[in-house]
Amino acid sequence: MRAYIFKTMATAALLSAAFPAFAHDALTCTSCEEWNKPAAPFNIYGNTYYVGTAGLSALLVTGPQGHVLLDGALPQSAPLIRKNIEALGFRMKDIKLILNSHAHFDHAGGIAALQKASGAVVAHSPHGAQVLRDGTPGTDDPQYDPKDRFYIPKVAQVKEVADGETVTVGPLRFTVHHTPGHTPGGTTWTWQSCEGGKCLDVVYADSLTAVSTDGFYYTGGAGYPDRSASFRETIAKVANLKCDIVIAAHPGFSDAFAKAAAKTAQSNPFIDPEGCRKLAAGAARSLDARLQREREEKAKAAAR
Repeated sequence: MRAYIFKTMATAALLSAAFPAFAHDALTCTSCEEWNKPAAPFNIYGNTYYVGTAGLSALLVTGPQGHVLLDGALPQSAPLIRKNIEALGFRMKDIKLILNSHAHFDHAGGIAALQKASGAVVAHSPHGAQVLRDGTPGTDDPQYDPKDRFYIPKVAQVKEVADGETVTVGPLRFTVHHTPGHTPGGTTWTWQSCEGGKCLDVVYADSLTAVSTDGFYYTGGAGYPDRSASFRETIAKVANLKCDIVIAAHPGFSDAFAKAAAKTAQSNPFIDPEGCRKLAAGAARSLDARLQREREEKAKAAAR
């Protein structure tokens, strides 16, 4: 397993980039306004913090030699994420690395602006890296729609990391787990956070939902290969990760805000060694229901 050591590429011009310059990149969608509602940042455990919006997760992991940001939400989320980071007392210029769960507009849209404001290196799976460079997913994405393609600000330079590789910023070590399914290049990231001398395994879980445009089948057909087995393998991989704390790319899937509200000095509901298995079990049930519907639709079509 190789380890990539990331150092800042910041310049004065990049660090002084103003977020209002990216206002024209705002995207609209059915859920965008709800997803992008501001949310106060909060501590999850140790040096891991939630800095995302009400409906889109973004995490900050802090370290003595620089910080790591996971996900960038929508393009219009970038100012909110920056505000949350600074409200916690941290500086954008100290972010050295930005990681992405998957390169859809609602999780990667703000990365270009956040990278320009920090000078951080951006890292992704090889497939996800290409989507970030292109600014739009290709025809192999389940949500690809030639009549309604979405575009996000491009990220020109993205470091590609292979499955199981580790990236580091000082003592911070993040391992990537390729989790294709929701997208071909999806990734789940794991690391350790420590508090009071106790270190726990933290998982930032990629989306595990089988969402697609009309006409796409995870069971194959219409020019697409069968991806059902691969998706099941992804769900099983997440279930079997070393996992004391799990945060999903959409906070509702791991009850992040409810846990934050219930957290006290004596009790931390984020700590749940069964969290990854619970998340995966729900995803497996949803995938089974989706695949059953596909089989029924194909049977009806064949009977016509």
